[in-house]
Amino acid sequence: MNTFVATAYRNFTCGAAAALITLILGMSFVQSTALPPGARLPTGSAVAVTPVPAWFGQPEPAVLVD
Repeated sequence: MNTFVATAYRNFTCGAAAALITLILGMSFVQSTALPPGARLPTGSAVAVTPVPAWFGQPEPAVLVD
Protein backbone atom coordinates (compact mmCIF):
# COMPACT_ATOMS: atom_id res chain seq x y z
CA MET A 1 0.00 0.00 0.00
CA ASN A 2 1.49 3.33 -0.95
CA THR A 3 1.68 6.38 1.27
CA PHE A 4 -1.16 8.24 -0.45
CA VAL A 5 -3.66 5.41 0.06
CA ALA A 6 -2.57 4.87 3.67
CA THR A 7 -2.94 8.59 4.44
CA ALA A 8 -6.33 8.78 2.71
CA TYR A 9 -7.57 5.71 4.61
CA ARG A 10 -6.37 7.14 7.93
CA ASN A 11 -8.00 10.51 7.22
CA PHE A 12 -11.28 8.87 6.23
CA THR A 13 -11.29 6.72 9.38
CA CYS A 14 -10.55 9.68 11.66
CA GLY A 15 -13.17 11.81 9.91
CA ALA A 16 -15.82 9.09 10.24
CA ALA A 17 -15.00 8.65 13.94
CA ALA A 18 -15.18 12.41 14.53
CA ALA A 19 -18.54 12.59 12.75
CA LEU A 20 -19.89 9.71 14.84
CA ILE A 21 -18.71 11.27 18.10
CA THR A 22 -20.24 14.62 17.09
CA LEU A 23 -23.53 12.93 16.23
CA ILE A 24 -23.67 11.10 19.57
CA LEU A 25 -22.85 14.25 21.56
CA GLY A 26 -25.33 16.30 19.54
CA MET A 27 -28.15 13.82 20.08
CA SER A 28 -27.44 13.63 23.81
CA PHE A 29 -27.65 17.44 23.97
CA VAL A 30 -30.96 17.43 22.08
CA GLN A 31 -32.37 14.76 24.37
CA SER A 32 -31.24 16.53 27.53
CA THR A 33 -32.77 19.85 26.45
CA ALA A 34 -35.97 18.48 24.91
CA LEU A 35 -38.13 19.57 27.84
CA PRO A 36 -37.81 22.59 30.13
CA PRO A 37 -36.84 21.83 33.74
CA GLY A 38 -39.82 20.58 35.73
CA ALA A 39 -41.88 19.65 32.67
CA ARG A 40 -43.51 16.24 32.52
CA LEU A 41 -43.88 13.93 29.56
CA PRO A 42 -47.37 12.73 28.67
CA THR A 43 -48.41 9.52 30.43
CA GLY A 44 -47.63 6.35 28.55
CA SER A 45 -44.38 7.72 27.21
CA ALA A 46 -41.44 5.33 27.01
CA VAL A 47 -38.87 7.93 28.09
CA ALA A 48 -38.29 8.42 31.81
CA VAL A 49 -37.63 11.94 33.11
CA THR A 50 -35.56 12.24 36.25
CA PRO A 51 -36.22 15.22 38.52
CA VAL A 52 -33.65 18.01 38.42
CA PRO A 53 -31.73 18.31 41.69
CA ALA A 54 -32.20 21.53 43.67
CA TRP A 55 -28.49 22.40 43.31
CA PHE A 56 -28.70 22.47 39.50
CA GLY A 57 -28.95 26.10 38.38
CA GLN A 58 -30.71 28.84 40.26
CA PRO A 59 -34.35 28.43 41.24
CA GLU A 60 -34.73 32.24 41.43
CA PRO A 61 -32.89 35.18 39.94
CA ALA A 62 -29.88 36.30 41.95
CA VAL A 63 -30.45 39.20 44.36
CA LEU A 64 -27.75 41.79 44.85
CA VAL A 65 -27.30 42.88 48.46
CA ASP A 66 -25.54 46.10 49.43
